[in-house]
Amino acid sequence: MPPVNLLIKPASGLCNMKCDYCFYCDETEKREQASYGLMNEKTLKNVIRKAVLYAEGSCTIAFQGGEPTLCGLPYFEKVIEYVNHYNRNNVRIDYALQTNGFGITEEWCQFFVRNHFLVGLSIDGLKSIHDQYRHSKSGEGSFDRIMETVRLFDKYKVEYNILTVVHRQVAENIRTIYKDYRSRGWDYMQFITCLDPLGEERGKMEYSLLPKTYGKFLIDLFDLWYEDWKAGHQPYIRQFDNYVGIIVGYYPESCEQRGICGIQNVIEADGGVYPCDFYVLDPFCLGNLNTNSMAQIQDKRREIGFIERSKTHSPECLACKWHSLCRGGCYRSREGEKDNYFCPGYKMFFEACYDRMKEIADKYIKEQLR
Repeated sequence: MPPVNLLIKPASGLCNMKCDYCFYCDETEKREQASYGLMNEKTLKNVIRKAVLYAEGSCTIAFQGGEPTLCGLPYFEKVIEYVNHYNRNNVRIDYALQTNGFGITEEWCQFFVRNHFLVGLSIDGLKSIHDQYRHSKSGEGSFDRIMETVRLFDKYKVEYNILTVVHRQVAENIRTIYKDYRSRGWDYMQFITCLDPLGEERGKMEYSLLPKTYGKFLIDLFDLWYEDWKAGHQPYIRQFDNYVGIIVGYYPESCEQRGICGIQNVIEADGGVYPCDFYVLDPFCLGNLNTNSMAQIQDKRREIGFIERSKTHSPECLACKWHSLCRGGCYRSREGEKDNYFCPGYKMFFEACYDRMKEIADKYIKEQLR
């Protein structure tokens, strides 16, 4: 019995905002049933019971959407109640939640702190850039409302990371955005590549992130991060930390940087289980935790060959001088392409920044040997 990672979508694709580039809105529209509504208590109980009893060592329970807080605090109080009841094997439980921050109140903050939730808060840079694509249901910008949530998080000492979707406008303004984030004291940042609609020609949307634009974004961001590293106060940026870790010899915790898909359990509101957040689609359903066991779910994963299909890298990719670092990237960015769509950008980045990443890795190794 391995550790178990759950990514629960308790509100399915329902949301209190309407972001133009939302990949999950696109995904749900490509299913026979777009929304499964709010997860009921019976399904929640079955999900928690089967996962916690199956896990060994640890169980990560993360919530995403849509917007998971639409389920309300009573739902999340039930999560804690069921985990405490069924955790008979005393596995370590880690909680996380990703939110757009639009509906956060003081009560939510108190709950997060009381139950040790790590919260990912979505903010796309400066107000003018954020408001361009991240709208309220009525079409108004959401930045000012989200900054009120930031103030609440700071007031109650909620543990939170900043999640930024890298679309074209973010990429082109990353130097200004980074300096703004640093001025706000945000030391934990995750930059998430913006996805074009599934199965459609890439690069055609106003927000589309083009490969060379992405490469320049990575270089600009690394330049700033490296300068902060030299000064001894660099923020945590998951992608860069993983690349340095690969050079040191660590296995990256990000599946995108492993080059093959990992074992994920994405749970829709009806209890359906899927192998990846990018493939919550009818052909990839692994079963339902109302009727299937965790063991049966894993058997179905092997049966459909979901992980195996991500190992199909081209000969050119395998022969690339940067393959040991890049490893082909996320399968979603390779699907329908000879190689990763962002491959030219990655090559730009590694050519410009590898020596400095190696410098950081070498210093880390020397410090460990002292």
